[in-house]
Amino acid sequence: MGDPTRATDTSGPIGLRRRLWELFEQRPTPDRRALWLDQALVWLILINVAAVILESVPSLSVRFETTFSVIDVVSVAIFTVEYLIRAWVSVEAAPERPALATRLAYLRSPMAVIDLLAILPFYLGGLVGVDLRMLRALRLLRILKITRYFSGIKVLTDVLKAEARPMAAALFVMFVLMLVASSAIYWAEHVAQPDAFGSIPASMWWTMVTLTTVGYGDVVPVTSLGRVMGIVIMLLGIGMVALPAGMLASRFSEELHKRREDFGREVDHMLDDGRLSGGEEDVLEHLREMMSLSEDEAELILETRRTRLADTGHCPHCGKSLPPRE
Repeated sequence: MGDPTRATDTSGPIGLRRRLWELFEQRPTPDRRALWLDQALVWLILINVAAVILESVPSLSVRFETTFSVIDVVSVAIFTVEYLIRAWVSVEAAPERPALATRLAYLRSPMAVIDLLAILPFYLGGLVGVDLRMLRALRLLRILKITRYFSGIKVLTDVLKAEARPMAAALFVMFVLMLVASSAIYWAEHVAQPDAFGSIPASMWWTMVTLTTVGYGDVVPVTSLGRVMGIVIMLLGIGMVALPAGMLASRFSEELHKRREDFGREVDHMLDDGRLSGGEEDVLEHLREMMSLSEDEAELILETRRTRLADTGHCPHCGKSLPPRE
């Protein structure tokens, strides 16, 4: 982690870099300025997304063309500065490693890629000379930047990372099932409906719609064998769609349980002296938000730990020894 004294030295480029890293990335303790920075960036992202959506309305696009352009230019300028600052301060995450290697590793990270995609359409449009519709639509990718500021989304991403292999296996099985089902329905229906089931690739549309239980009804089997196959495919689809959902729900529950346990251990550590100071309460509140725990959950964990402390003969509020019970 480097020299802890560096965190208090804000003089010079290294001190400034350390302070910016704490504001943008580290957040070990609650910091009002960091919260203001987060809120400002979140509002800027939301304004950007709203502007891109409203700009797609022809009447609004013509009427507020200048306003939309100003929002885009100012936002890209701010996002570009943010991107460069995050790249510059990223070396503070691992000061023992070479600065270039650390920065390159950061630039390859998912959040850095999202930050780059948020500003890239603007610069590409300038290089090409025209603001292509595709590039304008890509500005909606700026909404992905908001994932950095919501801890609940981080819980979901952690779950997806943990379940990546099982999910990939389930998707592969579903892909194989789609190929087999498409081939079977093609064999059963291509003579009766050459337009809808004229080839295996054409049959994949109906197969995927059926497996996912969407059922648009634009293409349906008409032969007896085709309908029997349709019933089998629908039943298989119900199970296949439920499998990934069940895995994610189970893992999500496990992740929340793990976070509650981590929060409880932190409470135990801070209650070593028998009481919580004002600063420790602020840290726990910040930790609660980072772990996506509700206030009721955190209060229940805290009261449980205090009760446990009281059972050991110490006051859960001041930490002093209690008189023995008669």
